[in-house]
Amino acid sequence: MAIIAGDKVNGRITGITHFGAFIELADGKTGLVHISEIADKYVDNIKDFVSVGDDVIVKVLKIETDGKISLSIRKAIDRPANERPKPIRSAPARPKEKSHQSGSSGSKRAKPLSFEDKMNNFMKDSEERLTSLRKQTDNKRGKHSRK
Repeated sequence: MAIIAGDKVNGRITGITHFGAFIELADGKTGLVHISEIADKYVDNIKDFVSVGDDVIVKVLKIETDGKISLSIRKAIDRPANERPKPIRSAPARPKEKSHQSGSSGSKRAKPLSFEDKMNNFMKDSEERLTSLRKQTDNKRGKHSRK
């Protein structure tokens, strides 16, 4: 039985690495399921999802001319036509930026700061940080080493 890209075939996991799992297919050939093709969600440790000796159904993604076979476990799962797979990784939530705007915290919106105001706030914050670092460095070196 020849393996063709797009086929779903049975296999057994023969080895696991940090980048994927090796699958022995029915005809004795071995293919690789990359870590990104293990599950529909982020996979940090493959061993949390599969183990050596597990029987799995995989979809053949690609067969290289040199005989390497790319496989996918997550694409072998049948889904209804209207259901789309969830993204593998979601972008990490960005921390909210500090607002340097002055004024009350009432229901009125504060005016956006001008460039000069932003620059003044930056210089003030920067000077405070440098002063703190200088104090820490002076304490480590000895107080009289900095003049």
